[in-house]
Amino acid sequence: MTSVALPPNYKPTEKEKYMNATMLEYFRQKLFRWKADIVKEADTLLHELQDEGGMQEPDIADRASAETEVALELRARDRQRKLIGKIDEALDRIERGEYGYCEETGEPIGIKRLEARPVATLSVEAQERHERMERTHRDERE
Repeated sequence: MTSVALPPNYKPTEKEKYMNATMLEYFRQKLFRWKADIVKEADTLLHELQDEGGMQEPDIADRASAETEVALELRARDRQRKLIGKIDEALDRIERGEYGYCEETGEPIGIKRLEARPVATLSVEAQERHERMERTHRDERE
């Protein structure tokens, strides 16, 4: 895919052709920036954990609190790692010309949904169907 120069302050609109080259470049850059922010945040967290790693809290309550904080940070980092995978998948869909279309129906996902969740793979309707099915299956298991 060839890179397109974005006009200053460009925002996709419903009036233009859906997933045209400019719109795809907008979302590609948005995904790259999001990924870079996550990686930067993860690096900062890693350095903080390494700096704190050698310090043992003398008080048992302080130590428990510190360990809980580290566990929460590690869980957040795992979520970030999974999100980076989804961002990479979205970037691959852009390269393949599949970005912005529902994996189930092939219908456009929509600009508003992609602005809110650039890694979305399902239209709102398909996502709602999935969530209803998950609730039904969960209720059946309980």
